Amino acid sequence: MLAVLSPGQGSQKPGFLTPWLDLPGAEARLRWWSALAGIDLARLGTEGDADEIRDTARTQPLLVAAALLAAEQLPMYDVTVTAGHSVGELAAAALAGVLTPETAVTLAGVRGREMAAACALEPTGMSAVMGGDRNEVLAAVESHELHLANSNGAGQLVIAGSMDRLAKFAANPPAGTKVIALKVAGAFHTPYMAPAEQALAAMAAGITPTDPSRILLSNADGAAVNHGREMLQRLVRQVTAPVRWDQCIRGLVDLGVTAVIELPPAGTLSGLIKRELKGTGSVPEIVTLNTPDDLAAARDLIARHGAPSEHEPAMQFRVVVAGTAGTFAPVEGLVEGAAIESGQVVGHVSTRQGDVEVTAHGGGVLTEWLAHHDDPVAPGQPLARIGGQLS
Repeated sequence: MLAVLSPGQGSQKPGFLTPWLDLPGAEARLRWWSALAGIDLARLGTEGDADEIRDTARTQPLLVAAALLAAEQLPMYDVTVTAGHSVGELAAAALAGVLTPETAVTLAGVRGREMAAACALEPTGMSAVMGGDRNEVLAAVESHELHLANSNGAGQLVIAGSMDRLAKFAANPPAGTKVIALKVAGAFHTPYMAPAEQALAAMAAGITPTDPSRILLSNADGAAVNHGREMLQRLVRQVTAPVRWDQCIRGLVDLGVTAVIELPPAGTLSGLIKRELKGTGSVPEIVTLNTPDDLAAARDLIARHGAPSEHEPAMQFRVVVAGTAGTFAPVEGLVEGAAIESGQVVGHVSTRQGDVEVTAHGGGVLTEWLAHHDDPVAPGQPLARIGGQLS
C-alpha cells in the first residue's frame, strides 16, 4: 500500500519550483492558480528569496500549488492513501477528490492571508522542543500558558504563544529538552488564529466538497475521514487546533503502508517518519520528489507498491474505513454483491464507549469485505470496498 504526502510550511526553499516549469503546461497551470491565489506563484517559486517565501500569505498557496503540480505527473489512480501536514492537508484533500485543485489553491490563499493578518494582531511565535518526557513537557507548556501547536513524532513538539512566555519557557526548559525558536510569523494552530478560522469558515461555507475516493488521513487525530463535508470542517478547525502528525504516522503504520512519496518541496515529512519508526521494522520505502528527475523513481514505487488497476476506467471504487479502534461486525445478512446506498450503515465497531456505526459515503455495489465479524480493527483500516459508476 502506498501513500502520497504533502508537506507544510517551513519545507519551502528558494527556487524549488524552477525545474518543474520546464514540464509542458506547468507554467500555464501556475498562471491560472496564481489568479486564484492572488499572488505570482511562478515568480515566487523560482525567484523569491528565503524571506519572501517565508511570508505566510505567500508560502501557503505556493506549497499547495507545488504539491498539486507534481502530483499531476503521477498515476494517482494507483495511490491508496493521502495525507498532508498543516496547509499540506489542502493539497491532500484535493488529491483525495474532496476539493478541486482550484478550490484547494483558493482556500490556501485565503488561509495564508488571514493567518498572516492574525499574526499581526500581537507578537507571538513558536518554538520546537526536542526530547524530554512528553508529559513533563506538556505540563510545562500548560504552566507557562502556552499551547501545543504540532506533535510531529520523533520526540519533536512545537509550542506556541506570546514571545515573552516562550522566552521564559526556553530560559527554564524541562529536563532533557532542547528548545529552538522558530523563524515564523506567529502562533499557528492555536487560539491566536481564531480570526483566521472564522474567515476561512465563511469561505468554506460556499464550497460543495466531494467524499474522498481514497483514504485521507486527518491532522486532527490521524483518523481516516470518510465524508467530504466532515473533512472540510476539519480543515477549517485545524487553523486553531494542533497538528497531530505523530498520529498520522501511526495511521500509516496501522494501514500497512509500505511505501511513501513526499511531494515537493520534499524531505521534512520523510525525515520525521524515518526517525519516528527507526528500529520498528515499519519504515516504508520512501521517494522524496523534489525535481522532475525524481519522477521515474516515484512512478516505479507506485508500480511496485500501489493498488493494482483492477477496474475499468468507467468504474470507481470507494473504500469504507474504520473511524476508531475496536472490533468490527458487518450488518447481518449484508453480503458481497449487495446494492449499497450513500449513507447506509454497513456495520459497526464495538469500543469500550459503545458501538460506532460504519456508513458508506457513496452508493454502489459491495464488491468485497476487507474485514469480517469480530476482527480487531484500527483507525483508518479498510473494512469494505464499494464499486459504482462514475457520475
